[in-house]
Amino acid sequence: MRKSLRAAAAGAACVVAGAALYGAGAATAGQSTANSTHEPYNIGLLTKDIDTYYGTTADSNGVYQASPTSPYAKDLARIDADAKKYIDRAARTSRAHHQKPAVMFDIDDTVLLSLDYEKRNNYGYSSATWNDYVNQANRPAVFGSPELIRYAQSKGVAVFYNSGLTEAQRGAAVTNLKRVGADVNLDAAHMFLKDSANPPAYLKDCATPGTWTCTTVQYKAGTRKHIENDLGYKIVADFGDQYSDLDGGYSGRTYKLPNPTYFVG
Repeated sequence: MRKSLRAAAAGAACVVAGAALYGAGAATAGQSTANSTHEPYNIGLLTKDIDTYYGTTADSNGVYQASPTSPYAKDLARIDADAKKYIDRAARTSRAHHQKPAVMFDIDDTVLLSLDYEKRNNYGYSSATWNDYVNQANRPAVFGSPELIRYAQSKGVAVFYNSGLTEAQRGAAVTNLKRVGADVNLDAAHMFLKDSANPPAYLKDCATPGTWTCTTVQYKAGTRKHIENDLGYKIVADFGDQYSDLDGGYSGRTYKLPNPTYFVG
């Protein structure tokens, strides 16, 4: 479930303080809600902090963009630098053990940035406005992610995507990923999207045709398990902006990208 900034203001404030390399230490929930008598962080100040973190500015077309010199961009650069070194090392190790190395990427706010949507909707969410936004297929890239995807491919590492976007949004997602330079393995065999009408058999414990009860962790971990156990790959690294993108195993080293605007449980 996607929770707005208002519903998770206290937790979001913690995220703004710093992006973490999730795989470098112990996994934690990382997101909390105000459950004491202390007054929560002021929403007006929080949005200002978020704008400062992203370096948010409107471009000549009135589209809100993150600044390439922002704290957000610098946090991403540190993550990407570590990830490239790790992918290079893990690829060699996997091949030495006769394994097929792979990496996994979430899409929303891991490869494609949704800052303009968040700003225009006052950090709220509705499925209708979100669907319209996704189908415009013109989101900018999360700094460094297309380059990281191409780097993994150059090292002989298979690239997979595991997203909460739906099958109906597949065409727009592919178009947008190509537009930002992430034109790697965008076929249905490598891009896994939610299909509640015809869910895959490997999610049978939480999804049947027409019925979807999978949590984000069940869906994403179940897909990674399928890639490893059924397709024969070894996932060496997993990238996502939510902890629920990364939890559940079958993920190698996990990289939590910064996202102070919403929380998906």
